[in-house]
Amino acid sequence: MPENWNSPADVRDALEGAGYLADDRIAQVVFLASRLDKPILAEGPAGVGKTALALALSEATGRRLVRLQCYEGLDEAKALYEWDYHKQLLRLQSDEGAQWDDLEGDIFSESFLLERPLLTAIRSSEPVVLLVDETDRIEVETEALLLEVLDAYQVTIPELGTIQAVTRPLVVLTSNNTRELSEALKRRCLYLHIPYPTIEREQAILEMRVPDLPERFAEKIARTVASIRQIPVRKAPSVSESIDWARTLLALGIEELDDAATASTLNVLLKYQTDIERTAKDLSLELGDEMQAK
Repeated sequence: MPENWNSPADVRDALEGAGYLADDRIAQVVFLASRLDKPILAEGPAGVGKTALALALSEATGRRLVRLQCYEGLDEAKALYEWDYHKQLLRLQSDEGAQWDDLEGDIFSESFLLERPLLTAIRSSEPVVLLVDETDRIEVETEALLLEVLDAYQVTIPELGTIQAVTRPLVVLTSNNTRELSEALKRRCLYLHIPYPTIEREQAILEMRVPDLPERFAEKIARTVASIRQIPVRKAPSVSESIDWARTLLALGIEELDDAATASTLNVLLKYQTDIERTAKDLSLELGDEMQAK
């Protein structure tokens, strides 16, 4: 991490320079992660800025971002490494008369190795930011792939041995908390919960991300979004969706967030028709024909 990060305030300023408004808690956890060489486990609802934190850290530090997008069924071949089987097959076919003992050391060498994100982060000669996104989407068994990397910053490849990190990556794991992560994984991380922002912080985010947005309009949008999040909808609007909403209102030339403007653009904030209708009812809004379920 940069040597001039001597306090959480330095981290907050650097992230703000990268377009990310960090509160005191986020700045402190990032500062401690840099000092203790610990990964950050960022949990919270979807769209509150967990992934954006890693992107901002990459920009603020000048480190390349290496991203592992997690999903059900993710295995070692996609997360860590795999062998280039087509290239190996061609090598075997080109030396059909050779003995296996002579070929084995050749086809299981560096030139046949395909790096995946975890190995790329470990082998990088320059420090990187490693983003392990939506960690909670992988199976419990697959978490074991992460443990060696997070515990000792090393990877073991049976054919090549143990590869240790040349530089320490700054690691950010994100989770939408759809399932409980293992205790072994949590022990290796600094925990950071990122909730929906306060009205004041969301207003500041809107003003930063939508520069043409008037201050009073930003406050009204932030308050309206906060009130919608109190309604038990299927998917509450994220920060990224409130930014999209602000941009939508400006693009439509709307200068006052009245009931008619809110009702006609709820589909930007909410992604389910039942949520739109329930929100309109709770806010006493009248939906146009095109916004109502047929």
